[in-house]
Amino acid sequence: MAGRADRTGRELFAAVREGADVDELAAVLSRWIAPIVPHDASSLIATSPVMGLGIPAFSFWHRVEPGLGQALMHRFYGGQDPFPAHLLARLALPVGVVGATAAAEQDPSPHPTPAALGVGCELRVLLRDARGGVWGLLALLRSRGGRTFDEDDIRRAARLGPVVREFLRAYVIGGPLTPAAPAPPPGIVIVGPDGGVRAGTPQADAWHERLRACGVPEWAGPPFLAGLASHARAHGRGHGTGPPLLIGPAAPYGTWIGCHAQLLDGEGHGEGESEGEGGDGDGDVAVVLHAPAREHLLPSFCDWYGITTREREVVHHLCDGTPPKQIARRLSLSAHTVNDHIKSVLRKTGAAGRDELFTALT
Repeated sequence: MAGRADRTGRELFAAVREGADVDELAAVLSRWIAPIVPHDASSLIATSPVMGLGIPAFSFWHRVEPGLGQALMHRFYGGQDPFPAHLLARLALPVGVVGATAAAEQDPSPHPTPAALGVGCELRVLLRDARGGVWGLLALLRSRGGRTFDEDDIRRAARLGPVVREFLRAYVIGGPLTPAAPAPPPGIVIVGPDGGVRAGTPQADAWHERLRACGVPEWAGPPFLAGLASHARAHGRGHGTGPPLLIGPAAPYGTWIGCHAQLLDGEGHGEGESEGEGGDGDGDVAVVLHAPAREHLLPSFCDWYGITTREREVVHHLCDGTPPKQIARRLSLSAHTVNDHIKSVLRKTGAAGRDELFTALT
């Protein structure tokens, strides 16, 4: 079994290097995991440590039917997740199991539950690094009537984390540094209190076509937009959440993409009203899809490409057009050290030179 898993692991990274699409990669990933932790379906949502897991950057789905995928996304975004990331992070092994009965009891959402759609149990693996930074969440599903996940499964699943993290990073840095085609102009989608789309601009339609052409599942759009709107309403009510923002890398989308949401009107909930998706009394939310500005792009970009804090400072000044000698003076470094940092960034990103790096970030 271990030998088969090793061979599939090599196949996984080979598929990344060869530019396999998201469906192929999801299938190879599932084949690598199956000898270690058998499962019937899987999902993998990815983020970078600086962004956190509130709004994932991209995702992989394998053998997940559209209805089940939407149910999982609505549960994740709507605040009914029975084993969220912050609880997993408290465990010595960041792995948890959700039984169908317990999940259904904690899920007041009007949307169908995973249990109602045939899920018997779910195993979660939080992908975190040695510093506690979160890179994503792997979910393995078993069908109703099958064997539940046990302690042995949990121990084996904990060993998946480092490889899956490296798979995600390899996927992102293997994508285009600069897009083959320019990004569409910013587009706006208006999401109503019920989580449904009320209106959208032609530019938003152009983004929709770009994402569809890149293989983003058509069914993922509605729960994603409803989730962004839910986060925007929570932020507008001052519940300690940051502004809802997605910074997605070019590998899954063809270009780096930003999505942020803003509550347009309404004063939020009165006492006792729901805080989930589309609660009564919420106003409309504007979701803007756009090519992210450098100040939003750079933190995630540096996470994915392994760019250090000092290298990031050098890149920031470089993109402002500051010559290396002036960067050295501003950062109290030698010109030689600044040039070494620039060379390191070019090596990590694969940029042919400073101009290509500048284009990628601006």
